[in-house]
Amino acid sequence: MSEIYKLSPSDFGFLYDECKKCFYHKVKHGLNRPRGIMPSIFTKIDGIMKDHFEGKSPKDITDDLPNGRVEFGDRWIQSKPFTDRKTGNKCFIKGKTDTVLGFDDMSYGVVDFKTSSVKGSNVEKYSRQLHAYTLALENAAEGKPSLSPISRIGLFVVEPNKFLKDDNNEYIFKNIVKWQEIERNDEKFFDFLREVMSLLSNDKVPAAGSNCTHCQFVKNTNDFNAGVKSVKEIAL
Repeated sequence: MSEIYKLSPSDFGFLYDECKKCFYHKVKHGLNRPRGIMPSIFTKIDGIMKDHFEGKSPKDITDDLPNGRVEFGDRWIQSKPFTDRKTGNKCFIKGKTDTVLGFDDMSYGVVDFKTSSVKGSNVEKYSRQLHAYTLALENAAEGKPSLSPISRIGLFVVEPNKFLKDDNNEYIFKNIVKWQEIERNDEKFFDFLREVMSLLSNDKVPAAGSNCTHCQFVKNTNDFNAGVKSVKEIAL
């Protein structure tokens, strides 16, 4: 009997590469790692940026984008199921978009806002995330937001550069703003999805990531508890 897996675009960003064991347990067994503490300032900056662009043209984000409008911001989207031919198992994509643009040529764009510089080594991870949103919008489940075609995907990157005082004696941050275009490559993304499905369809739990602090904490805790139990047995 085939299985169906819910995949989150945000997990394609870092969790999958950081620790396939944690990714496996999250998707197959619903076991989430404890959430890291996200400073509220980043949430506030994100909200300010989205409020600023509400109702504006994509050209206000960058001149490289066509004229149009901001279609919507945070919104839950979900794809119809995709079937992996090799395993027979299915998956669907569910996540919350950052910003979706509508262009005058009747196509659309998917944008993620980032409040820090983006390392070149991380562009591929963000590309997976944006491709997941794109495929979910173009292949939407019944009753879920559906938009097609998606012609542009990319990152709007804001990095504070200077701290200034204006003529009104108000302090402001001067930012370096960059547009990071992501080339759309559906074939490459589906190759990645097949890799993910192969991992999830295997009964063998993958090894923990070498830099996964959660798995290291669990291992150290288990080793400590085993040591305590051993000492008690000796005492008895």
